[in-house]
Amino acid sequence: MWRSSGLSKLGESMTLASEHVIPKRGPGTLLALWRGTMGHCPNCGKGALLRRYLKVVPNCAECGEALGHLPADDMPPWLTIIIVGHLLFGNVWYVQRHYDIPVWVEMVGWPSLGLLLTLILLPRCKGFVLALLWVLRRGGAEKAAQA
Repeated sequence: MWRSSGLSKLGESMTLASEHVIPKRGPGTLLALWRGTMGHCPNCGKGALLRRYLKVVPNCAECGEALGHLPADDMPPWLTIIIVGHLLFGNVWYVQRHYDIPVWVEMVGWPSLGLLLTLILLPRCKGFVLALLWVLRRGGAEKAAQA
């Protein structure tokens, strides 16, 4: 038998008569990944995931979800390099084949564009990776030490 004080809200925890707890359901995978990519908590979507530029907050300020234990490691820079490389390569190749631009413009323009894309995409890639780790419930050593 189920005991509940109104199951109208999605995500409420329910209790069996034998006191087994069914944990709360979080947001869907795509929604959590989108929230992380936008720099918000993958659980509630309201709190910030990162402070400053790339520092992960220990807990969400809105819902209290633990986020500081998620080990993003080298995946965000790797993902950023892959994305920026693919975006730049196609454009550099196209411009080289179809336009006659002075070398100094290309020597200034392409690295500047690459740096700008990297600075814009790196926190978003880190948020995506952190949200992916959160969805997969992959915590680091800090999580195991707290348990």
